Amino acid sequence: MSISVQHISKNFKKVNAVDDISFEVKQGELFGLIGPDGAGKTTIFRILTTLLIADKGTATVLGYDVVRDYKKIRNSVGYMPGKFSLYQDLTVVENLTFFATIFGTTIEENYDLIKEIYVQIEPFKDRRAKDLSGGMKQKLALSCALIHKPTVLFLDEPTTGVDPVSRKEFWEMLKRLQEKGITILVSTPYMDEAALCDRIALIQDGKILEIDTPKEIIKHYPKSIFNIRATNMYQLIVELKNYEHQYSVYPFGAFVHYTDLRKVFDKTELKKYLESKGLVDVTIQKTQTTIEDTFMELAK
Repeated sequence: MSISVQHISKNFKKVNAVDDISFEVKQGELFGLIGPDGAGKTTIFRILTTLLIADKGTATVLGYDVVRDYKKIRNSVGYMPGKFSLYQDLTVVENLTFFATIFGTTIEENYDLIKEIYVQIEPFKDRRAKDLSGGMKQKLALSCALIHKPTVLFLDEPTTGVDPVSRKEFWEMLKRLQEKGITILVSTPYMDEAALCDRIALIQDGKILEIDTPKEIIKHYPKSIFNIRATNMYQLIVELKNYEHQYSVYPFGAFVHYTDLRKVFDKTELKKYLESKGLVDVTIQKTQTTIEDTFMELAK
């Protein structure tokens, strides 16, 4: 195993940030920690990258203990924190050169590993980091995390605040890095990104709700889900929550996702109920279950 976490807990005063968490990441795997802000993802990353010490439990990275062997781990992993943390007043090439020097290497020595990423920001190599766009900052941070040729890559919410096109490009880059044999642990609050991982751990309030492949996790959701729309979406949510047969109701993009308590769902009856409450242009259609639906169910 590249990463092994056994019964890790971490408290900050009265906040139980990580609560008895255990999971393993296989060599060469792209593993995702999926959950909202405050779920404990960053705390786990900081423990595994030797920046925090857990109150309880043990963890190893590449067989090295995160407390006893912290120096070996720091030389073997790449870490991209959630907040852009490179030197804002240094240029692109100066940042990259600095990080290469820290690890006793050069840009030229490991250029093949970062080439696909770096060529996209090379035209701006003399621009200061603070003047880069969000997507360019992301690519620079990833290049700096890779420049010493790490075996394991930790990416803490790498696509937060980045435009959809850059997000898509970033995940394509991760897949290519995985093909090079790099183990990747990534965290994200975006449920749609979970489907791009080999396996995921759904996490909420410092606890792991479930660990499995995205497809298997979706299979665990027991009920049919319906997309419902109307002209007044706020009123629609209120009326659905007051409907006697509702099991769950929550916004989902341009729709409301609805599940019913009954084994046999009566679409016509529900539509008549909503129209009787003054709602118009009501549409009800069955839809595919997503990881977000499963997460909402488990989080209940």
